Amino acid sequence: MFRSRRADRIKLLYRDGTGLVMAYKRLEEHIFTWPAIKDGLMALNHAQFEVLFSGLDWRKVRALSVRPPTAAE
Repeated sequence: MFRSRRADRIKLLYRDGTGLVMAYKRLEEHIFTWPAIKDGLMALNHAQFEVLFSGLDWRKVRALSVRPPTAAE
């Protein structure tokens, strides 16, 4: 993932199994909220990435803790 200096554009390169895909997004009135980079990497879970790519603040997304179902009696 690459971000422009103004933080209003991002490019994403990913492999989908059949080839390399590039996605580009530009926000007209806002900027992307970028995560902190530690040791040259930034880490986002799937939900946080979806929110970031939508142009929203990814820091407001939290993973839900789901308890495994108990055995039915």
